[in-house]
Amino acid sequence: MLIDQHGSIKSELSRGEHKCLQTDRVILMPGPDEELQTVAQIYRWFIDEGIMEAGIAERLNSRGIKTDLDRGWTRATVHQVLTNEKYVGNNVYNRVSFKLKKLRVVNTPDMWIKKEHAFEAIVPSDVFFTAQGIIRARSRRYTDDELIERLRHLYKSRGLLTSLIIDETDGMPSSSVYSFRFGGLIRAYERVGFTPDRDYRHIEVNRILRQMNPGIVAQTEAEIARVGGQVFRDPATDLLHVNREFTVSLVLARCTVPASGRNRWKIRFDTSLLPDITVAVRMDVSNQAPLDYYLLPRLDFGHTRLNLADQNAVEFDSYRFDTLDYLYGMAERTRLRRAA
Repeated sequence: MLIDQHGSIKSELSRGEHKCLQTDRVILMPGPDEELQTVAQIYRWFIDEGIMEAGIAERLNSRGIKTDLDRGWTRATVHQVLTNEKYVGNNVYNRVSFKLKKLRVVNTPDMWIKKEHAFEAIVPSDVFFTAQGIIRARSRRYTDDELIERLRHLYKSRGLLTSLIIDETDGMPSSSVYSFRFGGLIRAYERVGFTPDRDYRHIEVNRILRQMNPGIVAQTEAEIARVGGQVFRDPATDLLHVNREFTVSLVLARCTVPASGRNRWKIRFDTSLLPDITVAVRMDVSNQAPLDYYLLPRLDFGHTRLNLADQNAVEFDSYRFDTLDYLYGMAERTRLRRAA
């Protein structure tokens, strides 16, 4: 909900919309009654009946209940409902930091900034913190041997391993724990005798990129708004409309290393959207973070795809940037004095 500097309600914001005045504020308000009932039911199942997140997701899906994004429930989305303090009215921010020319950093809890009772609560505090106690009680620090033993047992029961399988299995530490402890999921897989084939690696990398894409789009939105630009994101396509002047489509290009040993990136243009500018985000060799950015205007690039290497012709690399500062400069707005 958008409110003015005096706390008076101005309007409800749709998905992808942002405030345009610095004096305005955005707060959370309770949603539709049926969604409030769903949230309450999730907590009852978890606390009173002892049903874990995966079981709750199955119940919700069997009843045809969708998430706010009109998708099916998963263990991860149920867990988010059970752990997000917005449901008790607390606003927690500074969980992540992002500075220009720096990578996104996940801050430790001691760096978080919390404003209690910032919003109207829809879950009683005692219910919420009871759920947190249950979650903390089942969480503990596993030794490397314990992690590998659990992973080996999961591999034997499922026949293969993916980060999604790990994250969606009750009682399993998250895939990020394995990645952090063993220097990557592939190394953890090797410890239990599982070697994913080439196709599987391709699918896994694409899944990771799909998860990263919304965050990069949201980050770009925030930076454009910070420099005074107006941006609207189409929730169906993620196409950005900037200052009602031009459109931007962000695409992530994974790094592949063929038999030649030379890095390659395939840029696919979304010709159905006809964006004025395609921002191609080239990922690094590990496909974990952006390497650089290509700002490709539609007037100069009418193809459906573009293949890039480490070194490219000048007609391509003239569009390469280390950061998105140039794009933000295109969106920046400056207040002009009225002529006398």
